[in-house]
Amino acid sequence: MQMNVEINRRSALIIATLSAFLTPFMGSSINIALPAIQKEFSLDAVLLSWVATSYILASVISLVPFGRLADIYGRKRVFTWGISIFTIASFISAFSISASMLIFSRIIQGIGSAMIFATGIAILISVFPVSQRGRVLGVNVAAVYIGLSVGPFLGGFLTQHFTWRSIFVFTIPLGFIIIGLVLLRLKGEWAEAKNEKFDMQGSLIYAASLVALMYGISVLPKQISILIIVLGIGGIFAFVKWEMKVTNPVFNLTLFRVNRVFAFSNLAALINYSATFAVAFLLSLYLQHIRGLSAQNAGLILIAQPVVQAIFSPIAGRLSDRIEPRIVASIGMLLTTIGLFLFIFLHEYSTLGMIIARLIILGFGFALFSSPNTNAIMSSVEKKFYGLASGSVGTMRLMGMMISMGVATLIFAIFIGRSQITIEHSAEFLKSMSVAFIVFSLLCFVGIFASLIRGKIANNNLPQK
Repeated sequence: MQMNVEINRRSALIIATLSAFLTPFMGSSINIALPAIQKEFSLDAVLLSWVATSYILASVISLVPFGRLADIYGRKRVFTWGISIFTIASFISAFSISASMLIFSRIIQGIGSAMIFATGIAILISVFPVSQRGRVLGVNVAAVYIGLSVGPFLGGFLTQHFTWRSIFVFTIPLGFIIIGLVLLRLKGEWAEAKNEKFDMQGSLIYAASLVALMYGISVLPKQISILIIVLGIGGIFAFVKWEMKVTNPVFNLTLFRVNRVFAFSNLAALINYSATFAVAFLLSLYLQHIRGLSAQNAGLILIAQPVVQAIFSPIAGRLSDRIEPRIVASIGMLLTTIGLFLFIFLHEYSTLGMIIARLIILGFGFALFSSPNTNAIMSSVEKKFYGLASGSVGTMRLMGMMISMGVATLIFAIFIGRSQITIEHSAEFLKSMSVAFIVFSLLCFVGIFASLIRGKIANNNLPQK
């Protein structure tokens, strides 16, 4: 019996690790391919950002509902559908014949990734004992960063030698491998909220509000954008009001009111991702358009940050099994702030060595923050909320990514407008990038305090040595 449990745990870890690699690999490799996509479809700066943003927006809209559906109908079932949808969308993306078709397939891919995000961590927490939580989450986070590290280099290589479409083709076999492992090796199902009702109305309000917010930001500085943004903010307030009164909410906001660790750990994650995700997007454009590097060589530079993250995340995860997670995470947030601040001074003649050094600081800071912060979130709730907590981890990550890209899109709209990013607009681009890093540094500085004031994990939820 014990052997079967160990085999299932090992299978769950392998499946969660492979899927944790797959989705960030796609994100980071597409960032490096954006100039090639821009050239093929003749996209302006704002529309180009939607190739990345559409995926993130679809994910963040879908994550909360699918986290709840996983708790009701089974995490394994939702995960299996998610990896299947992701793989099919990769195939459609690879053979897109227009920008519209590519953005549509990225939306479908984002929905699939949300189903993966909403269940992967929850499955791990469901099968592993509390004493091993930090370790397995560290491995999971390391897989995310390995995906981020391989993405720029392999994405650059594939784009340069086989076109950007080959990036999507590359992910298809890996998707089939994960599906096979789930069907053949992962035993059991986890649905602690079985027979509870699903809040469809709340899900629709949530989705409509986020779409309005992000679309409003994308069409700035047009006058109608303010109206759309206000409608989106109003929708968020309506969502909160609805969730507080409905019997079975899609997102149990009570946890945010009564669980200080859960609330501030999620806020810290939101701030961290809001301040860091667009870094690769901005630097990819800087290295290729301003410095004239090939996609492959730009990828080699960008690989520095996620490699450091991949190396130190498992160590940080183990540390959070022994030391209060907020201490490790807060140190990580401080280092991330320093790395972002140094990028404010990036200019046309900055040395590649200095760029790599700044990326290493960012990578080390993010490694110390991410897995301990995730450990704090998952350790602060009881079993029946694992799907919700896993969904909240992914939601904060993706909402932060969306905000980060929204800030970049807004700054592009103000300083560059609907022009394409070319060497002729290098002054405007460099100014945009500097302003973006000022905003991101300030955000991350605030995040240090959100991380520090979260408080200690309740004794009954602390990882046991």
